[in-house]
Amino acid sequence: MSTSLSSPYMELALAAAQEAGLRGEVPVGAVLVDANSGEVIVSEGNRVLELKDPTAHAELLAIREAARLTKSERLNGFDLYVTLEPCPMCAQAISFARIRRLYFGASDEKGGGVENGPRIFTASSCHHKPDVYGGIMESLSVKLLRDFFRKRR
Repeated sequence: MSTSLSSPYMELALAAAQEAGLRGEVPVGAVLVDANSGEVIVSEGNRVLELKDPTAHAELLAIREAARLTKSERLNGFDLYVTLEPCPMCAQAISFARIRRLYFGASDEKGGGVENGPRIFTASSCHHKPDVYGGIMESLSVKLLRDFFRKRR
C-alpha cells in the first residue's frame, strides 16, 4: 500500500536520517512508536561506519534499543517508521520482533526486502507479517538519499 500522507513520526525519522547523513552514513532514519500511547520510544539513524558494524542499520538499532527498554524481545503494539524500505535483514528482524505496523518512505528496488527483492513478509517461512504502508513522505526520503549520493560521486 502506498500513500503520500505526511506524518510527524516520519518527520522524526527524516531528521534522524539527516543526522546520519551528516555523520557520513547513508541517510536512513527509523522511529519506533508505542501504538497505544503514541509515545516515541526510540529514534535512530544508520551507524554502520561509526560502529564498524554492517548490521547497524537504523531499524536494527531502534529494535535493539526498544527491546532493551521494554525488557522484551517482542514489540507487539509498536509501529516502526523508516525512511527507506527495509532490507531483507531488517525485514526479518521486524518480523521476529512482531512489530505491529511498518511505515516507510522510499522504495528500494535494489536492496529492499519488503515490496522488492525477496519480499520477506510474503514468504511461507515468515512467522509474523506487520501491516505495511509504503510511500509515506516518499519524495523527501528520495531527495535526501539522492542528494547524499550525488555529493559522494
